[in-house]
This record gives sequence, structure tokens and C-alpha cells, in this order.
Amino acid sequence: QVQLAESGGGLVQAGGSLRLTCAASGLTFSSYAMGWFRQAPGKEREFVAAISQSGRTTYYLDSVKGRFTISRDNAKNTVYLQMNSLKFEDTAVYYCAGDSRPAYRVRDGVELDYWGQGTQVTVSS
Repeated sequence: QVQLAESGGGLVQAGGSLRLTCAASGLTFSSYAMGWFRQAPGKEREFVAAISQSGRTTYYLDSVKGRFTISRDNAKNTVYLQMNSLKFEDTAVYYCAGDSRPAYRVRDGVELDYWGQGTQVTVSS
């Protein structure tokens, strides 16, 4: 059974940092492009970042470029999202997702293979 387990969320002041972790099990992790999405209250889920199977290609939502960094460790079956200079508008539930297609398809967020349960990130202004 495939599981994606997010952790690392919490409450942080604006300007602070958090690192989210997504631990994958039950799949050949290095064969999956991975991504992070978020959903704020009353809003639709939106793409945040994606990384290719090798880790060489990444994509970002424009509003997080230069502040967030996605990375992966295929030996540990883990993908990370380092979030710096957090803003109030980054407050959301953050979800990890994986798909066997290229990373640009993960960026599209459509019919992805697997999703995690989410972790809450709250940024206080």
C-alpha cells in the first residue's frame, strides 16, 4: 500500500521558516515525480512546487520562487519543501503528491497517482 506522509507543519511568524517533509512508502520512489500543493480556507487547491524523478528539474509557483525550495533524497524516499520568508498568505494545508509521469504533469495537478493527507502551515502576521 502506497503512503505519503507529510510532516513539519506548524505555526510560525511572518518572515520565519519551516521545512516540510514527505516520506513515501510502498512505491519505487525514484520512479515518481513529486510535488507540493496547498489549499487555503475557501480557496481551491493550488500547485506550489514539483521535482523530477532525478531531482534535476524543478517547477515553482511564481509567488514562492526565491523563497521555497523543493528537493528530494531518493535513498530516503523523501521529498522536502524548505519554506523561507513565510508570509501570511502562505497559510494553508500543504499536500504532497506523486506521479509516475514527468514533473511538468505533476505541476498540472490533474489525476495524480498518490496524495498525502496534508499538514497545516499557519503563518501569523
